[in-house]
Amino acid sequence: MASRPERVAPPEIFYDDTEARKYTSSSRIIEIQASLSERALELLALPEDGVPKLLLDIGCGSGLSGETLSEEGHHWIGLDISPSMLNIASEREVEGDLLLSDMGQGLGFRPGVIDGAISISAVQWLCNADRSSHNPRLRLKAFFTSLYKCLSNGAKAVFQVYPENNDQRELIMNAAMHAGFAGGIVVDFPHSSKKRKEFLVLACGQLSTNASLSNGRNEDENQLSDDDSESEDEENQTVRNLDRHRHLKRQKKNKSGKGREWILRKKDQMRRRGNDVPQDTKYTGRKRKGRF
Repeated sequence: MASRPERVAPPEIFYDDTEARKYTSSSRIIEIQASLSERALELLALPEDGVPKLLLDIGCGSGLSGETLSEEGHHWIGLDISPSMLNIASEREVEGDLLLSDMGQGLGFRPGVIDGAISISAVQWLCNADRSSHNPRLRLKAFFTSLYKCLSNGAKAVFQVYPENNDQRELIMNAAMHAGFAGGIVVDFPHSSKKRKEFLVLACGQLSTNASLSNGRNEDENQLSDDDSESEDEENQTVRNLDRHRHLKRQKKNKSGKGREWILRKKDQMRRRGNDVPQDTKYTGRKRKGRF
């Protein structure tokens, strides 16, 4: 399997019958999927009240990650765009309900009915325009907006992702934040090129800014950078970023005194969102003289 299959073909084409069976029969893949799913479920931090939860497995494939959810006693709904993957999941008689779905078109669930969601190696596919009608920014917006609506208040979603670069990472994060989520990135084994794994941990509804994502975190409201502090055991170090809450009251206080730096920063943000923004000149941010 290619290291970056999203470069080869859209997921519903790349994961045909042959590739789907090869993927599911690989003992290495099965082991990796189980490990990543267990970690995602750990970061989901579901209440230990003994009550089974209704979870989404987004990009469920052949049901390997869903098996972890079943083993923990939860009910789950698996969504995937590949018919071949879902056919194999049905053959394997996984316990979850399976839906053929393109997450880039949004999720069609009723508001507030889902207790949590996980996704293993799927969200980065939305960053690619596989068709002329595909706009990565709009597809991410549709996905995160619909996910936010169907999650119950205070529920979390955990995505294990392989962003190709910082631009993709920021594109995904911005779409999640604009949909209303609070959250951050958890990086396991940050100093190992082979073991390094990134998880986007999101929460909707009420979430205390002092609450820990999992096992502690470092707080930084304005940055997506990893923690630079050293650990005695670098291989087991986990790096985290703070929930990037949108403080509306604080934004209102900043309406006065908008100087050149503020204007340039806002224009740069608009450019990253794909908006048409006038070029910067020496007149940008300069105070205009009064007219007589």
